[in-house]
Amino acid sequence: MDSVVPVAVVSVVVGALIAAAVFANYFRKQTSQVQSIAPPDALQKPAPKQSNPKKSHPKSLSHAAADKEANKRHHPLDINTLKGHGDSVTGLCFSSDGRSLATACVDGVVRVFKLDDASSKSFKFHRINLPAGCHPTAVAFSDDASSLVVATQAFSGSSLYMYGEEKPGATGDMKQQAKLPLPEIKWEHHKVHDTRAILTLVGTMATYGSSDGSTIIASSSEGTDIKLWHGKTGKVLGKVDTNQLKNNMATISPNGRFVAAAAFTADVKIWEIVYSKDSSVKEVSKVMQLKGHKSAVTWLCFAPNSEQIITASKDGSIRIWNINVRYHLDEDPKTLKVFPIPLHDSSGTTLHYDRLTISPDGKILAATHGSTLQWLSAETGQVLDTADRAHDGDITDIAWAPRTIQMGDKQALVLATSGFDKKVKLWATPPFNPS
Repeated sequence: MDSVVPVAVVSVVVGALIAAAVFANYFRKQTSQVQSIAPPDALQKPAPKQSNPKKSHPKSLSHAAADKEANKRHHPLDINTLKGHGDSVTGLCFSSDGRSLATACVDGVVRVFKLDDASSKSFKFHRINLPAGCHPTAVAFSDDASSLVVATQAFSGSSLYMYGEEKPGATGDMKQQAKLPLPEIKWEHHKVHDTRAILTLVGTMATYGSSDGSTIIASSSEGTDIKLWHGKTGKVLGKVDTNQLKNNMATISPNGRFVAAAAFTADVKIWEIVYSKDSSVKEVSKVMQLKGHKSAVTWLCFAPNSEQIITASKDGSIRIWNINVRYHLDEDPKTLKVFPIPLHDSSGTTLHYDRLTISPDGKILAATHGSTLQWLSAETGQVLDTADRAHDGDITDIAWAPRTIQMGDKQALVLATSGFDKKVKLWATPPFNPS
């Protein structure tokens, strides 16, 4: 027992000496590492590179300010922006007098702006809140600025709502007009194209033949069907099928006589709305087909006189057709002019137009591709002007005011565009000399 105690003591002492030696060696290494990483002279002298970022910082700020200022610069024809939209604007439409502009917005609100002066700093607008769950996709005026048809999309399918309001009496003044009750739903239809969305909604006042001047609305689905509606009553007037896999759009001639559709194929089908003596729609029958494009027609529009159609195709061309022919004698529509689309990408490949519309005087075509807006001479196809970034994102709709409206101290033709950037812009007409 006595011999065990000294051995234990010796073991403890030896272990302590070994531990002390190990720790001493460890601290010497740590000291040398710290000195090698941060020697005293380095701590006293700041690195010269640290001063460079400070010198370049004001320069980067000046570049940012310059870029921001450049973004604020407007295209010379950009005259105004209608503000107040909370999300992407999907559609727009002018009233027949050009003094009201309705917009459909993804935020679930339809706004009707009063355009007393296109150059005004601000615009009053009437707000129409749609039923819960409905997202407006397109709008079209019915009869006058007090009646509006709205196309919506929900999980259950597409719907149409016609909103109307009472007109102020003869003694009504501006204060009374400002206090008009909110628009009421006059008629509505649901699942109008089953579960398919409505791509385009177009209205026109029928003046051809024995028609009585009522507004006819055409709704085109993303499928192959197109429906015609009586603007005031909501009655279905007719239905046609393109049988072309998928519609791109459909429209009605300004006089309410023809319906034309651009679809998946290169051919354009045209139907005539036949009116009875009592002004009701008797039938809608196919009468013509435009053949000549080599690829799908992306968009089309009627000339103001309803006797020509302008088509834009993925084959890189614009065609103007004469449809004032004796089709009942099997006379085919004639191609009057063919223009190359004057828009190319960075590699030189011709681009196609997404949308196309003609001015109410029939002289200027306005067309879009993505965020680009172009104005062309309808006579020669010459480019009159181009706005490369008309919107910060794709342009979703485009429309001319049907007549000149006030712009400052003059009357002018005005074009409106909408986009995914939550904006609606008003554009002046480019200088144009037909000669």
